[in-house]
Amino acid sequence: MTVFVLSHPPPPLFQSLLLQIGEAMLEEEAREAEQEKDQYMEESCPPLSIPNCMQELQELCRKVHKQIDLVDDERYDMEMKMKKSNKEIDDLKLMVRDLGGKFKKPALKKVRMSADAMLAALLGSKHKVSMDLRANLKQVKKEVKEEVGAADSLTSGTFRYE
Repeated sequence: MTVFVLSHPPPPLFQSLLLQIGEAMLEEEAREAEQEKDQYMEESCPPLSIPNCMQELQELCRKVHKQIDLVDDERYDMEMKMKKSNKEIDDLKLMVRDLGGKFKKPALKKVRMSADAMLAALLGSKHKVSMDLRANLKQVKKEVKEEVGAADSLTSGTFRYE
């Protein structure tokens, strides 16, 4: 089907002609669909003959129930196939999305920056945070030495080995 793009609006006569042709095509499609439906119903559903006696009526009911069961089985199988196919499609879409998002990491450059400069870069200029890592390290070492000294004094007096 070819699509034409018009640079100027079509004249009203041309528009009405196109609408009439489109309407005729839609009516023809509806008629064909109705004919196909009638043909399918004639092939699949023979005319119903209502039996006179009770036994024939019960046999007809059994036959109809068997057909209903077969149709339900087919419907269930089709639904399961459809669900499985939809799940596979979703999984494949996810895989495509994951693969499309991967990229090569660039080689990182070595940068010498102080801790204060790093924090200023991360937090922005609004936050004034200064961090002296060396001072923190010295405090940790002093605390560890004091704890070790306290632990030695406790153990030296209480336990003696001879």
